[in-house]
Amino acid sequence: MIRIALAVAVLAAPVYASETKEESCKYQGQVMAAVQQARLDRVKQEDVEQVILDSEHDWPAAYSNAIPQLASHVYSMTRRDLKNTDLGAVFEQQCLQNWDQIQAMQKQLKSN
Repeated sequence: MIRIALAVAVLAAPVYASETKEESCKYQGQVMAAVQQARLDRVKQEDVEQVILDSEHDWPAAYSNAIPQLASHVYSMTRRDLKNTDLGAVFEQQCLQNWDQIQAMQKQLKSN
């Protein structure tokens, strides 16, 4: 899950300058929760990005770039496992816990 959090962080990097750690991680959790809900609603994986983009959501557009990577992860899980886990909350918590590592990775990528 940490690798997924890092991918989201890199994909949403342009947004970070104007957001706090808490805001950014909240948005990342919301995107993950939307992907999880789409899976539980039996949305086909190839349609999940468009279905989520067509729905109402509160996160900045840059965070939507991570939907395909998150979908790949979420759709590899069984629906039974998804029913018992709040991936959005887990993802937000991991983002908060790994914030410094994510920021260091972003700085490294920008310098390359």
